[in-house]
Amino acid sequence: MMNKALFNELEKIGRIQLSDNFFMREFLYSEIAIANNISNLPDDLDKAIEAGTQLCEQILEPMQKAWGRIHIRSGYRSSAVNDFGNKNKMNCASNNTNFGAHIWDVADGNGFIGASACIVIPRFLPYFQKTGDWAVLAWWLHEHLPNYADMCFFNTNAAFNIRWSQNPNVKQNIKSFLVNPDTGNKEALVKNGIEHEKYKNVLPLVRFTNITNLVS
Repeated sequence: MMNKALFNELEKIGRIQLSDNFFMREFLYSEIAIANNISNLPDDLDKAIEAGTQLCEQILEPMQKAWGRIHIRSGYRSSAVNDFGNKNKMNCASNNTNFGAHIWDVADGNGFIGASACIVIPRFLPYFQKTGDWAVLAWWLHEHLPNYADMCFFNTNAAFNIRWSQNPNVKQNIKSFLVNPDTGNKEALVKNGIEHEKYKNVLPLVRFTNITNLVS
């Protein structure tokens, strides 16, 4: 049976503009929510908008300006959606881990808000499919998006989570479920703000020189 009130609320929230090119609607889509009939509406809309706006303005807008249209795989999750996904092993970390990350409207354990999104960059895919090299993209993002808090790369389509945090003292991290062709292992590129030993004497431009022709 149709829930008209829920439809109206979703439509209203979906129209909220977070930045020049991003609206709330594209971050609300959730396979978990749809398949299991769980609401993916924020409990604290103002906090979700505040965190989501910073994610879009500081991270996603400059990324899209350089790479062309980016694809949002996953964005905001309500506490109920994330908890269900975690308990049923649907690739969701615990709520405590995702506060200030995919759960935009709840601050993390230190009281700071934040927001994560899972991104695929279509323009990068041909290079990745040919080489398997995700690290060049990670280093490009690291160099050009100084306000990210952490990144995590996944196996399919070089999709990655990227997070903005309100915490001014955040120590950046870049990890991956993929083997790094430069190192032959899955060690973090950046851990607690410290870059991997393999790259310490490599100039930033050299780290991602293979993809400079892909970027506007």
